[in-house]
Amino acid sequence: MAADGVLQIREVDLHYGAAIALRKVSLTAGTGAVTCLLGRNGVGKTSLLRAVTGVHSVSSGTIVWNGEDITRLPTYDRAKRGIAYVPQGRDVFPLLTVRENMETGFAVLPRSERKIPDEMFELFPILKTMMRRRGGDLSGGQQQQLAIARALVTQPRLLVLDEPTEGIQPSIIKDIGRVIALLRARGTMAILLVEQYFDFARDLAQRIAVMDRGDIVVNSTREELDEQDVRRRLSV
Repeated sequence: MAADGVLQIREVDLHYGAAIALRKVSLTAGTGAVTCLLGRNGVGKTSLLRAVTGVHSVSSGTIVWNGEDITRLPTYDRAKRGIAYVPQGRDVFPLLTVRENMETGFAVLPRSERKIPDEMFELFPILKTMMRRRGGDLSGGQQQQLAIARALVTQPRLLVLDEPTEGIQPSIIKDIGRVIALLRARGTMAILLVEQYFDFARDLAQRIAVMDRGDIVVNSTREELDEQDVRRRLSV
């Protein structure tokens, strides 16, 4: 039985048709910490996040959250249990306004809690000035901030982020890093972060795992990490 606030991925296999994307993957992510998954393109990082969030069913293995086996739960039931997903590519609704995009997070909340917290505008000040603009009119960096804010509106206990720095200008990467560090410091949620940029991951994560060909080949605390080995694995 897993402790509260802990995600445990145990011996997970995942297939796309005959192709295997994950092979016996095991990983743990706990509340109050950032667990970062690194790896080159196509090694299974996004597939693992899809397994955690229920976007794609696993072939075998188990996924446990807060002591409950959620392996076969649909995505919306996982969202109701506090799991929020910020997918690669952001996936904001281009024809909805910024406000309407954020309000889509209300679906998993009781009616009494369906409001956008003022804190969203403290975390992402730019959004406050853009509430009536359509999501599709925002820059890539602004869309990324909107996607994270939309996930936070659901009041998650597990925040799953798939390459939030991809295609983003350096100033907004710093802003996103600041927000992730703040959320980590509050100690109220577990954060599972997929990244390709080692320096961004190292500065934020307490635990770093590296994937290659559907396997986790490195799983270490930041203090014990062999940086040279990880950089080599990311560059080959």
